[in-house]
Amino acid sequence: MTQSRLLDRSRRAVWHPCTQMKSHEALPLVPITRGEGVWLYDDTGRRFLDGVSAWWVNLFGHCNPRINDAICEQLETLEHVMLAGFTHAPVVELSERLSALTGHQLGHAFYASDGASATEIALKMSMHAWRNQGETGKDRFISLAGSYHGETVGALAVTDVALFRDAYAPLVRAGTVVPSPDARHAEPGETDADVAERAALALEHYLAEHHDEIAALIVEPLVQGAVGMAMYHPHYLRRARELCDTYRVHLIADEIAVGCGRTGSFFACEQAGIWPDMMCLSKGISGGYLPLSLVLSTDAIYDCFYDDDVHRGFLHSHSYTGNPLACRAALATLDIFKADDVIHTNKARAELLGDATREAFAEHPAVRHLRQRGMIVAFDVDTVEREFSQRFFAAGLDQGVLLRPIGNTVYFMPPYIVEADDIAHLVGGAAAALKHCIG
Repeated sequence: MTQSRLLDRSRRAVWHPCTQMKSHEALPLVPITRGEGVWLYDDTGRRFLDGVSAWWVNLFGHCNPRINDAICEQLETLEHVMLAGFTHAPVVELSERLSALTGHQLGHAFYASDGASATEIALKMSMHAWRNQGETGKDRFISLAGSYHGETVGALAVTDVALFRDAYAPLVRAGTVVPSPDARHAEPGETDADVAERAALALEHYLAEHHDEIAALIVEPLVQGAVGMAMYHPHYLRRARELCDTYRVHLIADEIAVGCGRTGSFFACEQAGIWPDMMCLSKGISGGYLPLSLVLSTDAIYDCFYDDDVHRGFLHSHSYTGNPLACRAALATLDIFKADDVIHTNKARAELLGDATREAFAEHPAVRHLRQRGMIVAFDVDTVEREFSQRFFAAGLDQGVLLRPIGNTVYFMPPYIVEADDIAHLVGGAAAALKHCIG
């Protein structure tokens, strides 16, 4: 099949996500035929360094042999069984190992397929837990300005990105938005910790007045992704934990994008020395192979549902809950973390990535707020061009790099196997793309 024929068929048959399909009349889809390591290849042999980890999910490269072998082995024994009334070894072992990684602070795992589903579960779990304790008025939620927690209807209630939220506003029971601790909001003379404290004081003021109706605060720990990689000081998480305890409000940590080592620790919350009541995981947990998400909860949350009455049980399910193949991919991912001491070795990779981006962009007249948290590096581009992100994306492909800016924010989130030469290619391609777009 020719490339043009494949693209035509895709436009006719596939409705692509987060996409105005008409834009592909001018910006063609990119046909990918195979992946290997940090590289993706099209049918002409061109290759692109995957600088965004396939939408933040691929941790150890495409077609990783160890994850491949684990999935193939699982295929020979059990591909799927429903988790209602049944269990299997991969889901049990994965739940135990994730709990151990929290020091058993979060002891129970409830499974789903994607990040938005995990958010839905956590919100329902919080409200239902309060109801089971007789607190029927605690059914509202707080999120941070600029937050993103998914695009299903429940998740949109705690998502503060106008593009997603406003289109479906009639369906959404909107929550309350409180100020973000985004360090870019620093006033003259303020540190990132000062910004975090200022945001925490606003949260405290709101909770003092409205805690009786609030079920939970949901946050993306340390980095708010969809608003443009907004990074903030761990002090905010410590204060949020204190305030949630004081005012009897659940703390939900959405680690869907920032967990699994992305910020420099396996869980981002570790850097603040706190644990939430519920933690959402997805994206990298399966190494970028299969749809998998889950919510880890404390024993206290779990105990709210443990009863003879079925109506007090947690009422949520989907057919592929705890799929053995996805769980086995996740177990292989955790094996790589342990065998390769990934959290430690990533420190050197993060330093290389940070040094390269600072050298390339720190003095650029259009670059603002160059920032880094672990294996995430981002900067904002001072431009009023509405099509900047699309132009940069296309220019990057011409340089052999896959980078997908969020508005005017360029970011790097490569797989954890990038080497020095890969980083040089990635940053060099980004520099050339920026020069093409704004000079």
